[in-house]
Amino acid sequence: MIPRAKSWGLSVTRFAATSIATRLFVSSAAACVVILTVAGLVLTALYRDTAEAALDEQLGVYLRALVADIAAPRDDSSEAGQLAEPQFELPLSGWYWQITRLDVSPADIRASRSLFASRLPRLPDSAAVPGLDGRRSGEIVGPDNKPLRMLERVINAGDQGHFLVQVAATTQTVDGQVAQFEIDIGVTFFLLALLLVAAMAFQVRYGLRPLRQLRRDVVAVRRGQAEGVAGEFPQEIAPLAEELNLLIGANREIVERARIQVGNLAHALKTPLSVIVNEADAEDSPLARKVTEQAEVMRDQVKFHLDRARAATRAGAIGASADPAAALAAMARAFGKIYPAIDLAVDCPDGLRFRGEKQDFDDMAGNLIDNACKWAKSEVRVAVEAPPHGGGDRIFLRLTIDDDGPGLAAERREEALRRGRRLDESKPGSGLGLSIVTDLAGAYGGRLDLGESPLGGLRAGLTLPALPED
Repeated sequence: MIPRAKSWGLSVTRFAATSIATRLFVSSAAACVVILTVAGLVLTALYRDTAEAALDEQLGVYLRALVADIAAPRDDSSEAGQLAEPQFELPLSGWYWQITRLDVSPADIRASRSLFASRLPRLPDSAAVPGLDGRRSGEIVGPDNKPLRMLERVINAGDQGHFLVQVAATTQTVDGQVAQFEIDIGVTFFLLALLLVAAMAFQVRYGLRPLRQLRRDVVAVRRGQAEGVAGEFPQEIAPLAEELNLLIGANREIVERARIQVGNLAHALKTPLSVIVNEADAEDSPLARKVTEQAEVMRDQVKFHLDRARAATRAGAIGASADPAAALAAMARAFGKIYPAIDLAVDCPDGLRFRGEKQDFDDMAGNLIDNACKWAKSEVRVAVEAPPHGGGDRIFLRLTIDDDGPGLAAERREEALRRGRRLDESKPGSGLGLSIVTDLAGAYGGRLDLGESPLGGLRAGLTLPALPED
């Protein structure tokens, strides 16, 4: 079981790795929900305070009316304390008044008809809140065990006596008003939240549009469709675009310098080797023949390693790509003239692109096709396909070359890929062709494998990085 702190840390890490748009949207939506919730609670509390204050104000009016009625002079036939309000006449209506004379024993109590046979208790000192003119307010439990809001006041009416005047009303009305207000504000804030979320989604999408444009420009550079990042960007993104262009330019300069240095080295070595070979050819002796033989080996090795160096620099270049269909069509025409007796067929769909230098693709495919034509009896088949994407960051294409020649035994196929090994001295060449293809494919993250062909000869399978189709 993962500890809670560790689990929380993993959740935070996963959230931090999500897209900027998701992080902005989620954080903004969470802030919106929190703000609207707090605002709803505050408004509900304010509304409740306002409703309770309005109820207290209404009760205060009735309390003052009862006090004024008691204090007013009257004849003996009239009774003090009357309110001509219908809600005080209906039994258990939730609106009550009660007048208790305190200076007689037993206490004389007069009450509204709405109290029916019940009586209002006096507010305890611990729950009473003192107010103006000596009145007190508080909450009590009234008839039918319903909560009541009550105001009371003790007055001295002189000769008429001392009285406790009480007015109470149910709080259910206030609670109902507050509940309805909560529903109304909840629906209103929910609709407002939906509008705010939609506005935030639009804002995030619109605000991050320059980043999507920058990504498309970088993809175009990587595919070889553009020389650099172009376009107008906001001031926050423009420095990044400029730095990317500088990085792309620096990469091209490094590759170009490496090409020049490799070319200079090739020219510097060719001249001494040519001199050695020419001097050795001028004499007919065992030593001269050995020098010529080893000089040719040196020339092949130098060419091989220079080709590897050039491939390594080209493989690191940004934005290089090649069209396999066009390159293989040109090779088919060339090899058709060199090997007229061989039926060479090429099947390559349009739209595939090799992610690398055209010269390297020509070297790899050319070596394999040339090797197949040398050993084939009458037929060579070349096919290119895009294997199903495995879900990784890179996609590949596969070049398959089949011939109907003698083929190779399983134990000799690995030996054929080793650098400098010759399987048959009767065929022309240095023996470095397959090794060059292996090294070039490895420089690009691909591979070369040999197997048995359906035509009866050798099958060479070359897997190379590709660009996604547009």
